[in-house]
Amino acid sequence: MILKTFGWSFAVTALGLVAALIYGGWEAFGVVAILSVLEISLSFDNAVVNAGILKKMNAFWQKIFLTIGVLIAVFGMRLVFPVVIVAITAKIDPIEAVDLSFNQPERYQELVTDAHPAIAAFGGMFLLMIFLDFIFEDRDIQWLRWIERPLAKLGKVDMLSVCIALIVLLISAMTFATNAHQHGGGHADKAETVLLAGVAGLITYLIVGGLSGFFENKLEEEEEREHEAEEEARKSGKKVSAIALSGKAAFFMFLYLEVLDASFSFDGVIGAFAITNEIVLMALGLGIGAMYVRSLTVYLVRQGTLDDYVYLEHGAHYAIGALSVILLITIQYEIPELITGGIGVALIGWSFWSSVRRNKALEAASGDDKGSKAEVPSGV
Repeated sequence: MILKTFGWSFAVTALGLVAALIYGGWEAFGVVAILSVLEISLSFDNAVVNAGILKKMNAFWQKIFLTIGVLIAVFGMRLVFPVVIVAITAKIDPIEAVDLSFNQPERYQELVTDAHPAIAAFGGMFLLMIFLDFIFEDRDIQWLRWIERPLAKLGKVDMLSVCIALIVLLISAMTFATNAHQHGGGHADKAETVLLAGVAGLITYLIVGGLSGFFENKLEEEEEREHEAEEEARKSGKKVSAIALSGKAAFFMFLYLEVLDASFSFDGVIGAFAITNEIVLMALGLGIGAMYVRSLTVYLVRQGTLDDYVYLEHGAHYAIGALSVILLITIQYEIPELITGGIGVALIGWSFWSSVRRNKALEAASGDDKGSKAEVPSGV
């Protein structure tokens, strides 16, 4: 079962790591490995959500999502999107960006370094919004309760996450401008670029979130109509054309899943820029991670088990928050790739360990009342 479901992912992992080793030695191997782990972990909640929706679709639409959807997610978001970001911020042609990364790495690195403040501001704001919206939401299951409980209460204030994000952006832009001025003004003109790129990242997050919400509402409307039609048919004794209703609902499910998958892909892609600027390594690491996310989605659907590790989603979002802060810091200061990746992996590993502890505690208390599940303490 495992080999059948994850076989392609294992093969892609082996090929990707060997390619990284040939391309840049053991350092590149390590960067790709870290990117793969981060992508899988950051997208674990994506797989859980996908599986919850995918299991409602018929075999035809499941196959569409796992074929066409893979092309969009792996090649579109994880391979093409990083190139587009570099091309836009460095103001070069996407094909030229790929060509430079292979044939003129020094020139490519120079362009990307020059464009890094804009990339970091855009990505930092996008990731920060994901983290803030998560941490300000009141949840039944909490991991770091001493942090999450008071922040959930603060989250009742409307638009708080947007306000905090804009304040952080203003501080980042002003600090960047001040430091650039003190060091001769070499990058003082880019303070405005940082501000504009940050606002663009915020707008992108709001648009993607809006589209996800729109398709989610459409999906709920279609499911409600289907249930009402089935109820009416049951009362009148008539037979309902389940194929038409299921087909329409499944179509909205597919659109919703693609928008949702794209929104989840943003954090992994943008977070990758905090670890490396090299398109090749980014494509290899994110590509490997994306394959595992798809395989994990299929596995969860077939096994019918979801949310086994309840704190992993929390750990992934804390990692996103850490990456957002690191990206904003790298506007002015350089941070080693392995430290950046290590922080994210450590947070995710901690949340996984906490989830395992919680599961063991639940198993030990299995003889008690089922309601005791809510009383089991977090791993912290």
